Amino acid sequence: MTLFIKMLKDQSGSSAAEYALILAIVGSALAVAAFALGQTIGNSINRTDACISSEGHSCS
Repeated sequence: MTLFIKMLKDQSGSSAAEYALILAIVGSALAVAAFALGQTIGNSINRTDACISSEGHSCS
């Protein structure tokens, strides 16, 4: 029982767990940003393609 209590009080691995949690949060934020940026770029390309294909119509 004392070994289990001693293991609960041991905080040597807590730094690694905290770094892993921070890495997961930052990675998730980067994935969301990349997805949103990809959609924005795709929409811009589609608008440009439609403008080029319209042959003389004004594009905005």
